[in-house]
Amino acid sequence: MHALPAHALPARAPRPSAPRGLAAIEALFELPFNDLLLRAQEVHREFHRPNTVQLSTLLSIKTGGCPEDCGYCPQAARYHTGVANEALLDLDDVLAAARSAKASGASRFCMGAAWRGPKDRDLAPVLDMVRAVKGLGLETCCTLGMLKDGQAQALKAAGLDYYNHNLDTASDYYGAIVSTRGYEDRLDTLARVRAAGIAVCCGGIVGMGETRRQRAALIAELASLDPQPESVPINHLVQVEGTPLHAQLHGETALDPLEFVRTVAVARIAMPRAMIRLSAGRRELGEPVQALCYFAGANSVFHGERLLTTGNPDVDDDRMLFAKLGLEPA
Repeated sequence: MHALPAHALPARAPRPSAPRGLAAIEALFELPFNDLLLRAQEVHREFHRPNTVQLSTLLSIKTGGCPEDCGYCPQAARYHTGVANEALLDLDDVLAAARSAKASGASRFCMGAAWRGPKDRDLAPVLDMVRAVKGLGLETCCTLGMLKDGQAQALKAAGLDYYNHNLDTASDYYGAIVSTRGYEDRLDTLARVRAAGIAVCCGGIVGMGETRRQRAALIAELASLDPQPESVPINHLVQVEGTPLHAQLHGETALDPLEFVRTVAVARIAMPRAMIRLSAGRRELGEPVQALCYFAGANSVFHGERLLTTGNPDVDDDRMLFAKLGLEPA
């Protein structure tokens, strides 16, 4: 059988531009599953190298004792989750963890502190950590809570590449999850990060009892940031006993796994240039769902046995899965 000449092939419709606005994002969620994943994979291949995944490692440099009331977080001092209030790690301990992360293939090292926001005396040792980790040849990222005037500039001067500050959920559901800081507080910190010239890592958590419309609204709000975030972590809620969301959801699976895959695909289409990162809850998803997420456009993961306080797939398990899927570290 001879191939049809090019002029005889049906004309291919031009690719639609990235959707903006809640209605357009909701329409993506309603697409047949296979159609949605195909579109997401096409967008992914247009803007990113296929079959590659960027590896980041996350270290809790200051664990527990947080004064906030985020309903999902085991580090809040007011909840009884078994997470102790620990002091800031020493620089040598952080460097040892960063060297290990680099040896395991990570290209970015993220440092998280359970603060509402750093005091200037807290920030000084973190700046030393950023300089030292940067000196190892790794990209640097921090998540330290809300930043005040001048703190983002200090982090930039120390060599910080990315700052993580998630929106968590849609603005109209946010009050059901957090009351100790407002949505505008989060946006103000993101604005300070941008003004300092630091790349933005900003995403959210799904499976907290929100509706599909609210998941769509979260993605619409992320996509409306100008410019859009360079990294978008998508967390699947890990229900930790002692947190309000564990009690509210009774420890049951709050979100169908295929709905999580849909969320990843919609995020890829709405933010085509971003690195879409599978974050918390990846271990609980299992290999088949993770594989679908990579097809749906996820191209970054947190790599290592532990996130801030919750478990993560073992490094060896990740390597075996990547080998099965033909994925290579970016």
